[in-house]
Amino acid sequence: MSRDHVEPIERSGSDPEAAVQGAEAAPGVPGGVPGGAEAPFLELLARGAPAEAYERPVALARAEGLPAERITALEHAKLLALRVRSELEGRRRREAELSALFETAHDLAGLRDVDAVLQAIVQRARSLLGTDVAYLSLNDPVRGDTYMRVTEGSVAARFQQLRLGMGEGLGGLVAQTARPYVTDDYFRDDRFRHTTTIDAGVDDEGLVAILGVPLMLGANVIGVLFAADRRARVFEREQIALLGSFAALAAAAIDTANLLTETRSALAGLERANEIIQDRSAVIERASDVHDRLAELVLRGGGVHDVAAAVSQVLAGTVEFTEAVEAPAGALETSRAEGHAVRHDDDWIAAVTAGGELLGALVLRGHPGLDPVDQRTLERAAMVTSLLLLARRSAAEAEQRVRGELLDDLLDARDRDPRVLRERASRLRADLDATHVVLAARLEADAADADQEAAARRRLWSAASHLAATRQGLAAARDGGTVLLLPLAPGDTATELAHRTARHLGTAVHEAVTVGASGPVQDLAARPDAVVAAYAEGRRCVEALRLLGRCGDGAAADDFGFLGLLLAGDRDVTGFVERTIGEVVAYDERRGTDLVRTLDAYFACGMSPARTKDDLHVHVNTVAQRLERVARLLGEDWQSPARALEIQLALRLHRLSARIPD
Repeated sequence: MSRDHVEPIERSGSDPEAAVQGAEAAPGVPGGVPGGAEAPFLELLARGAPAEAYERPVALARAEGLPAERITALEHAKLLALRVRSELEGRRRREAELSALFETAHDLAGLRDVDAVLQAIVQRARSLLGTDVAYLSLNDPVRGDTYMRVTEGSVAARFQQLRLGMGEGLGGLVAQTARPYVTDDYFRDDRFRHTTTIDAGVDDEGLVAILGVPLMLGANVIGVLFAADRRARVFEREQIALLGSFAALAAAAIDTANLLTETRSALAGLERANEIIQDRSAVIERASDVHDRLAELVLRGGGVHDVAAAVSQVLAGTVEFTEAVEAPAGALETSRAEGHAVRHDDDWIAAVTAGGELLGALVLRGHPGLDPVDQRTLERAAMVTSLLLLARRSAAEAEQRVRGELLDDLLDARDRDPRVLRERASRLRADLDATHVVLAARLEADAADADQEAAARRRLWSAASHLAATRQGLAAARDGGTVLLLPLAPGDTATELAHRTARHLGTAVHEAVTVGASGPVQDLAARPDAVVAAYAEGRRCVEALRLLGRCGDGAAADDFGFLGLLLAGDRDVTGFVERTIGEVVAYDERRGTDLVRTLDAYFACGMSPARTKDDLHVHVNTVAQRLERVARLLGEDWQSPARALEIQLALRLHRLSARIPD
């Protein structure tokens, strides 16, 4: 056998019976073995005795002094029996090898994890060949070498971390040539390109005899399978062929496992459902029921509330879909970041997300003792809910465009026919005869470039349109921001609506959104110009909030009174307050006095010290002393009409910017 290359080996088998019948007659024994000579050897064959036992009948015959003819016959019968025994052992060995290969193929077919597949490969290789060590290397197409992936029986850390360049060492040569190589003494074999790193690793492991066969996928080598001993050993052709057959099975198994791994990563969501089924057999039927219900909902076009109702039945609890602003903020953010349902008091919160956008939450009420399988059921329901919302987004966007066009027409006053306006609004489930509020919304975050700014505006428009659709209102992109027309519910105020809208939009787009609201407007179909005026009022509120440093907040025109008109331009509010009453504010901050509050009360009481002392619940002398201090700080003419107006305006601005209640 050539040491550097192993050719396919054919072995011609022979029938044990034919071997006996075709044997040459023993010398001096015409016609074959005389009767009775083969009897003891047949008994040895029958009970599978070791080879050395076949010497005993001949030795006994010699000891008993039997004739030479008898001893010669026994010698011949022994040789025939040993030949038969050898053939029988060969067949049993081949049967065992084939059985092992079959069992290996069966075991590998049931494996689904790449690491488990590779570990099973080296374990089987070591067991089948009876070697000290078995190991497997895989080719790295990026680095152009082959690296040690799995070892069995190895004790040296350096050996387990080896990387072999193509053509380096025995393994590198196998990986490069796609041919098996074997050596009975690696360090004395000069056919391989020895390197310091590889030789040091092999020496650490103490390996001497090494056999390597390629793992092939078609014409490509994906790795090398090795069997090695820590002593000199000659690997037989049958062993080499056996390891080659096993390597073929192993390569196919690796390829299958890799494909399954790729599929698993693409279907991670489905794998979570499978994990639920495997975790506890007692909940298989319930998990299957959840899957069937959700699939049916999707197929028949169910909505998010249908999903919540179905999961409520399965989990034996109350599941609700809520808007993001209505769910507990901390728990919702944790669920969004971790991708799992989280507990909040006695409830469970599962964020409903799509990409980076938070669409809402599924809330399981009053169910603190949720087991892991039911928790995953709630998470899967949240995932299905997000898919349903995304599936409806295309249709919703078309509706949003129609809503935007109607609001654009109201703002531009191109279509003044009240009947047509009402019909268009009715198709969008909006009622123009109801009392509405016009809200102007604007993003406050500075975008890095024009593309990011455009993307942020699209997110704001999308969130505003979704809000308008759910509240039976209208929304449109306008003037670098978004304008909304929302109905005002009985008992609600424009200020509260502005606050809620700012929070809702800010949560949805993950950025600060400032919202200014107009006062209530009515008869929009008959008075479309009222929408234009209300929108201008809302924009002035936005500018006022920004000038006051209240970005990300919401307010209505009523919150500012006539100041909303004054703040519409680009004015230095902070500088004006500082110049006008800065000395008084600083004095209060240093001394802990109430001069600013006293001034507010003084003007509110018509500049009457007597009424001011009643309002402040202090003595009139205290009021007089405080006003004298104000005069020293602001000047003796501080009560003149012009100065008084400026001071009152500065006091109002200071109170608004500090959010001090009236």
